[in-house]
Amino acid sequence: MLLKKHEFEEIINDAIKELPRVLREKMENVEIIIEEWPSKEVLDEMGMSSRYGLLGLYRGIPMPERGTNYNFALPDAITLYQGPIESMAKDKNEIKKRIKEVVYHEIGHYYGFSEEELEGLEEG
Repeated sequence: MLLKKHEFEEIINDAIKELPRVLREKMENVEIIIEEWPSKEVLDEMGMSSRYGLLGLYRGIPMPERGTNYNFALPDAITLYQGPIESMAKDKNEIKKRIKEVVYHEIGHYYGFSEEELEGLEEG
């Protein structure tokens, strides 16, 4: 199932609205980007060969690592890849579930959680 970009974006916004208020209010200097597919360069950088395997990507300086000279930093970016997310879902409800999982995972990186820590939280 393929959604229009604005539908995909609405689901992302809904997922962010469902975050606990304390987490939402502390998010600053971060933008959410939707791309259709990860580029070859991104896949190479991540050590991945299949464009279907990367659903989202956080780029930036995690909150715990920000120092006093962070004031002039460019915004962090959370990118969601619409093609891979949609390819894993059978219907709109599954797309919503996947988007929410990816958004929360990438926001976890924003808050400083490692991949291993996030996998442990997701399993628990």
